[in-house]
Amino acid sequence: MAWSRGQESWRQVAAVAAQQGGLITRAQLGALGVDRWAVRHRIATGRWVEWTPTVIGTTTGELGRRQLMWLGVLHAGPPALVGDLTAAEVGGLRNWHRDDVTVLVPRGTDLGRPVPGIGFVQTRRPLPDLRRTDLRLPVCRLEPAVLHFAAYQDSRRTAEGVVAAVVQQRLTSPAALLAWLDRMQPLRWARILRAALVDIAGGAQSVAELDVRRMCRRFGLAAPARQTKRRDASGRVRFTDCEWRLRDGRVLVLEVDGGFHMEVEHWKDDIARQRALTSPDRVVVRCTARELRDQPDVVARDLRNLGVPAAA
Repeated sequence: MAWSRGQESWRQVAAVAAQQGGLITRAQLGALGVDRWAVRHRIATGRWVEWTPTVIGTTTGELGRRQLMWLGVLHAGPPALVGDLTAAEVGGLRNWHRDDVTVLVPRGTDLGRPVPGIGFVQTRRPLPDLRRTDLRLPVCRLEPAVLHFAAYQDSRRTAEGVVAAVVQQRLTSPAALLAWLDRMQPLRWARILRAALVDIAGGAQSVAELDVRRMCRRFGLAAPARQTKRRDASGRVRFTDCEWRLRDGRVLVLEVDGGFHMEVEHWKDDIARQRALTSPDRVVVRCTARELRDQPDVVARDLRNLGVPAAA
């Protein structure tokens, strides 16, 4: 009978660990009837690994990304959540990767020594209210995760960029983000994030497009049409960044280049794209995202000289 109970205990350990990326806490092991001597023996013989004083790995080898997330929340204990950009990554956000996993914990939590690869962020916010309900891994919902990350950035452009990215990648909507912005008050950058989300709801797809919209308001230019669907000379469908209909009937297209456009291959592709989009009634001009940020007056002057009308 004792042997049977022991076997059942080990099966339960295996089941719990399997649900947690092969990881289990000492408290969970104790609750399942595994004493510290059995844990110490399995670590000493190389079958298990002690990742932190509280978390044991039931498999050997380096931890994968999902396992690192489990390590963070298990080490911190309830109600810790995978948060910020790591939660957004779980939600499908691309091109915003950070190596360290972010875990949100209640303010005042004593976590002991640092855990390599994991950044613990203390917060007064009610973490259970922010948790996704569709995953076993404790993960923050996408909208509060993104807004929490944005609120603590030194750069306004980074804050605006991440909210634009989750909408552009169709992971959420401006309305959902605005609703969470109200729920999370007070929140740093709230006014700026609200203005950005209103612009995004109006069609802006990126920080560069937000910069164009601000430039037009500041210097009295008509707002452009954005992400207009066009067919190029070869019949391929393209989406242009910003367009204005000029008084002579022609269309002026402004393409905004980010840093990656300066790489040789992208630069060659952009030249070909500009040539294919240009026609007798459509003129394509370019500027860089840095120009929009640092010299919006110069870009506005050049667009005015090219015929972009004043705002109504």
